[in-house]
Amino acid sequence: MSENIGKLVLRLMLGGMMLFHGIDKALHGITFIKGLVKAHGIPEVLAYGVYAGEIFAPLFLILGWKSRFWAGVVVLNMAVAIYLTQAGALFKLGAHGAWAVELSMLYMLSALAIVLLGSGKYAIMRD
Repeated sequence: MSENIGKLVLRLMLGGMMLFHGIDKALHGITFIKGLVKAHGIPEVLAYGVYAGEIFAPLFLILGWKSRFWAGVVVLNMAVAIYLTQAGALFKLGAHGAWAVELSMLYMLSALAIVLLGSGKYAIMRD
């Protein structure tokens, strides 16, 4: 039982925290993201994928619907986000001694844990 509660807490934490990023992009747009992908030579239309990674995926993780798949979307979203915004900081420390990319990696590795563990018992569709 505690294993399933742990999986639920992980899904709620990741989905809940990531959803705030998606809400911000829904309210303020993704012009910044479009500029980043264009500057890296990536087709601008792919910037819209951020909505899948930061709105749809978090909502479905919270519900526990196809969690492994949607967590994989978050892994991909975060890998691209790290590449676009923090690639130069991978081997650096932040102002207070923490790893410069620690928050992004926390999101990405939490999502990877869900990919590996599945949604658990407390989900709309267990996987």
